[in-house]
Amino acid sequence: MEVLDEENKTVTFKIIEGELLESFKIFVLTIHVDTSGEDNLVTWSIDYEKVDESVKDPTEYLDVVLRITKDIEAHHLSM
Repeated sequence: MEVLDEENKTVTFKIIEGELLESFKIFVLTIHVDTSGEDNLVTWSIDYEKVDESVKDPTEYLDVVLRITKDIEAHHLSM
């Protein structure tokens, strides 16, 4: 975890080792929550820099983020 900003409801994770860094020089995931009354809007951002142009964009990670978001939503709706 690189940044935890409770006041602005933001968490930033920076990948510092592992397989991802074989394809990306930089890979940062940021989660931000906007609250309005009882409604919450969650924004996920992925910032990255490829090691070269032959590397595909990391769209498969968006699928993972979507599944996580749906699981969290289902959990909250079941409460």
